[in-house]
Amino acid sequence: MKGKIITGLALLLFTVTGIQAQRTTSLKINEILVINNNNFVDEYGQRNPWIEIYNASPGTVNIAGCYLTNDLRQPKKYMVSKGDVNTLISPRQHALFWVDNLPSRGTFHVNFMLDSTKPNLIALFDSDGRTLIDSVTVPAGQRADVSYGLIEDGWTFKNLQEAQRTLPSYKNVTELWMYFDDYNNDGRYVTPSSNNKILDTNEKIENFKTNDKLGVGMTATAMGVVFIGLIALYFSFKLIGKTAIRMSHERAKSTGLTHEEAKDVAEQSGEIYAAIAMAIYEATELHDEEHTILTIKEKAKQYSPWSSKIYTLRQTPKLIR
Repeated sequence: MKGKIITGLALLLFTVTGIQAQRTTSLKINEILVINNNNFVDEYGQRNPWIEIYNASPGTVNIAGCYLTNDLRQPKKYMVSKGDVNTLISPRQHALFWVDNLPSRGTFHVNFMLDSTKPNLIALFDSDGRTLIDSVTVPAGQRADVSYGLIEDGWTFKNLQEAQRTLPSYKNVTELWMYFDDYNNDGRYVTPSSNNKILDTNEKIENFKTNDKLGVGMTATAMGVVFIGLIALYFSFKLIGKTAIRMSHERAKSTGLTHEEAKDVAEQSGEIYAAIAMAIYEATELHDEEHTILTIKEKAKQYSPWSSKIYTLRQTPKLIR
């Protein structure tokens, strides 16, 4: 028995460890800025190149222990320090690493630089130093304050192909990576630690505007939902009513009533039930302990409104000697 328990615990530990290890595969290199002249500053007030990592999973991922490098021959060039709570990346959120070759400044300062005159390889390796999680090569000739990033946060070519098939705005988009600057005014700006695309419109509404200009489809859909709901309610109430009648018949049989008598009781008009309910409501202080018997009797308490003559001085005063 002990052997089975130990085996089960070992399998559970292996499964949990495996899940934790697989979760790092959801990390994506999301955006890179090579020349930082007028962009964001770090906690020391310095402007340096930066690398943005995105967590594409619905769970928190700890990037601690993973490696960043600009040389595939040195996959363990910079290890993300363990023990820093900021290495926990929340779902659909970002982590920013400064490429300044000053690792002494903290966890998010790597020990290498980027060369703006050459292509720059950026790679992210898992904690074993062998498993490549993600990589990208930034083309040479980068412009100042113009970043290079994924068209949407954490996207792969599979996401792009799906968007090309379903979204009109992506039908002519062929590249997964693109340049971001603050001058195009197209909702795509240099956004460290933030979404690559600022969503100021609703894609579904835009689709309706394109494919249903007169609103006929939306109206038909809304009316269809309403009528389907009403039909569902009708059948639900009808089923509930039949069930209630059947249960009342069964209760009547248990009390000795015939089927005809029970049917006659169940089919009484609504006015009768309303009158009985009103009588019970108005005379709640008059019914006996038995919940099925209502006794109407005169109240023993004498009551008179405040304007009654009994409260006036019209009675003959008594002489006090």
